[in-house]
Amino acid sequence: MVEWRLKEINLAVKLILRKQEFEVRPGMTLLSALKKCNILPESVLATREGEMIEEDEILKDGDIIKLVAVISGG
Repeated sequence: MVEWRLKEINLAVKLILRKQEFEVRPGMTLLSALKKCNILPESVLATREGEMIEEDEILKDGDIIKLVAVISGG
């Protein structure tokens, strides 16, 4: 008898800021991912599938997070 087992595959989470792409592991918060990529959390807004997400959002397998730079002036 042959037993087939599907290997659990963890797809990377992709963060996209302008033309730069960063990959992090799923299961971490957006805030942790931004820090790991040396991106200042207060300098970007994050969206997933067109919806804005918060810093405490848990990133899932295969997520593509688009980061929009926030510009402020005085």
